[in-house]
Amino acid sequence: MRQLLILVFVIVAAASSRAIVPLPLPQSQILNDSQTDTLKVSLPDSLRFNINDSLTKRVIQIADTSLLKKELKPKKESIDAKVERTAMDSIVQDLPNRKVYLYGDAKIVYGNITLKADYIEVDFSKNEVFARGVTDSTGKLKGTPVFTEGGQTYESEQMNYNFDSKKGLIYKVFTQDGQGYLHGSTVKKMPDNKVNIMSGSYTTCNHKDHPHFEFRFRKSKVIPDDKIVTGPAYMVIEGVPTPLALPFGLFPNKSGQRSGIRIPTYGESSNRGFYFENGGYYWAINQYMDLDLLGDIYTRGSWAVKPTFRYKKRYKYDGSLNTSYAINITGSEGAPDYQRSRDFRVRWTHRQDAKARPAGKFSADVFIVSSNFNKFNPVSAENYLSNEFKSSVAYQTNWNNKYFLTLNGSHRQNTKTKMVDVSLPELTFTVNRFYPLKRKEALGKSRWYEELNVNYTLNARNSLSLPDSMLLRPDAFSKMQNGFQQSLPINLPIKLLKYFTLANSVNITDRIYFDYRRKSWEDDPSDSLPGQVRVDTIQGIKNVLDFSFSTNLSTKFYGMLAFKKGPLRAIRHVVTPRVGFTYTPKFSDPFWGYYDSYIDGEGREQYYSKFEGAIYGSPPKDKSGRITFGLSNNLEIKIPSRKDTISGLRKVVLIEDLSINGSYDLARDSLRLSDITMRGRTRLLKNLNLQYSGSWDAYALDSSGRQINQFEWDVNHRLLRRKQTTWDFGANWSIGQKDFEKKKERTSKFGTDEELAEINENPDDYVDWTVPWNLSVNYNFRYSNNPRYIGFVKTVDKKIVQTLGVSGEVNVAPKWKITFNTGWDFETKALSYTSVNIYRDLHCWEMRFSWIPIGFRKSWNFTINVKASVLQDLKLNKKKDFRDL
Repeated sequence: MRQLLILVFVIVAAASSRAIVPLPLPQSQILNDSQTDTLKVSLPDSLRFNINDSLTKRVIQIADTSLLKKELKPKKESIDAKVERTAMDSIVQDLPNRKVYLYGDAKIVYGNITLKADYIEVDFSKNEVFARGVTDSTGKLKGTPVFTEGGQTYESEQMNYNFDSKKGLIYKVFTQDGQGYLHGSTVKKMPDNKVNIMSGSYTTCNHKDHPHFEFRFRKSKVIPDDKIVTGPAYMVIEGVPTPLALPFGLFPNKSGQRSGIRIPTYGESSNRGFYFENGGYYWAINQYMDLDLLGDIYTRGSWAVKPTFRYKKRYKYDGSLNTSYAINITGSEGAPDYQRSRDFRVRWTHRQDAKARPAGKFSADVFIVSSNFNKFNPVSAENYLSNEFKSSVAYQTNWNNKYFLTLNGSHRQNTKTKMVDVSLPELTFTVNRFYPLKRKEALGKSRWYEELNVNYTLNARNSLSLPDSMLLRPDAFSKMQNGFQQSLPINLPIKLLKYFTLANSVNITDRIYFDYRRKSWEDDPSDSLPGQVRVDTIQGIKNVLDFSFSTNLSTKFYGMLAFKKGPLRAIRHVVTPRVGFTYTPKFSDPFWGYYDSYIDGEGREQYYSKFEGAIYGSPPKDKSGRITFGLSNNLEIKIPSRKDTISGLRKVVLIEDLSINGSYDLARDSLRLSDITMRGRTRLLKNLNLQYSGSWDAYALDSSGRQINQFEWDVNHRLLRRKQTTWDFGANWSIGQKDFEKKKERTSKFGTDEELAEINENPDDYVDWTVPWNLSVNYNFRYSNNPRYIGFVKTVDKKIVQTLGVSGEVNVAPKWKITFNTGWDFETKALSYTSVNIYRDLHCWEMRFSWIPIGFRKSWNFTINVKASVLQDLKLNKKKDFRDL
């Protein structure tokens, strides 16, 4: 009997827990006492006992063991998974009717199905569940059902669901589907997870009770991960119906890529007529790549096609190819203002994941535009203001971090001068510094010769420089220059007398060219025109070698002055003197064969280099034996600082560097002393930069401004003559809310790599709300003084160049942000490029207004649109284009 009682206790306790389906006892009478929360079962008095259930705090009274034994036999149920149930208030089991009632924050879990509500009723005979919310003391409905299956969640006021048929009937439902939200008065869930909705709406606003906008419909069908199809639908804004209606609705709700038509924007341009812009087709090729094909068309003949191809393989690489081709026509044909241009733009970026192949890396950043493209088709303000564009495609690899190889193709373009420089391809191979004389196993102190080190660099390049209009001509690449260059520097630093460093080096440079120049004088046969120099290009491989030797001795002197009291605690002065010698042979000697000569029309012999204008230049012509000298200075002070809690002092750099350099060439027969140059730089108050450069000549000039072999002191009784002076002053000042707040730890939540790349490529499309306000000022001042002689008359070319830029942003309200950018042109005495942008966050909508009040790009643009990309074409756009003015 004791064993039977223990078995009954285990069964009843398990039936009251959250993990086991209740065992059916059809002939028992079960009551719920609201006062004691007790389950009562009629049994003989002799077998009556109490069990304290810690979960439900019930007293279970059990009788009639014959019935219990009969019911202990397992019965086959249609439910094929474990049912877990919990409730904060109580769980009541009706065993004869095989029902369970759950009260207060109830929850049922069955397989991938989860149901939460304040009241849940489970009927195990029909395998159905019913759930609804309850009203509190104020009459407000709370604890409404939340049904989740396979990641899809439905919120409603009341619902029924059958575990066998997988069908459900839900009333006043709210659920998220993709980027949108569905509302429905009656929703029927089908076994294949399709949903039929009666009297519902679709929106991308997440306000459950009162969405800011919605498309209302009578009937709808939701096909998961595919689309939402509705009957006739009309748009409602803030509860007010609008005349914007559709005969049917088709909303995509498929996550990830999806092909489809891109609806264009429309409008009118005074110069180019009516237009459709940015319309086309988006093709989701596969999970690794897609193609966005957009185009513009205008009634007066202008058009453009703008395909963008993107690709990505996670943990491997990603990139995009953005191209544009446009025919821009302004004005009327035959009119004075008529203009027609053919423009193009190519932008290719490729990034390789650093972990994909650590030893090798391929990257590309190609940016090629025609000279007028950004005038008529600017992608951003930065592109419009830029006149120089660069491209680079490179592959880098290494072996054991000792040998490095780089293959590169580069491009540089200036849309103002319309010149293009192309290097394709370019190869660079380098060997890390190695010490050939160093012992593998060093014992004791290292010997002086063990510091001998060698580097090696090989560079090969094929380059071209010409106007952009000639770049695509068939004969353009025949003008390319090419060659090889090898560099082998050999260095030996030696420490002398503990405080001096003697640096010795031999630099060997070897060049290989595939042609050379031959010059000759050619008289005019008719003697009516002056003669000219004829230049012939001779094909053939030529090896061009040069070398030089240099030695430099340097040391450092430190001066320190300390004070115990006062605002100045220490002064530190560092002086670095240098003296050296550099020798270069005379490579114009016929022995080398690098130089030649011809007799001009006046009978004078003219020397020239056979490799003049070559890609890596030519060896120096004359022998030189230069004694170099220099002196560098650094000045710092220390002042008291309360922020430094360790030493209580702060270092302030007064002069970062002030250096004087010059040389004296022993190999020259005259004018041996070079110009004396002085350079200095410092930083004031962290944001002010000051730089100075100047040069002085020790030799006097004749009346034509040419140097003569007489010192300035002998002619004009002064030591040096000023030759050139330049002052550069730059100030960068930024102030914002963060400067008035106490420093505190801030946490940042970064997005994915794709999101960060998108923000970096399109910064104008995103708003940073973390900055309440900010003001930045950038000022640059440059003064240059260059004396020149023009027609035996000395003139001083003094030039002042100033630039001033101001930018800022301010959050005028929690959802309002204003940004601006302007500057001052000191030459024209007018504002430079100026723009004002206003952004308003409208929760599920957003509003943008951009205004360029002055200049060539004078224009304005107003846009209000839905944020969600699924309804990206639901927008209103008004603008006045700069091409219309």
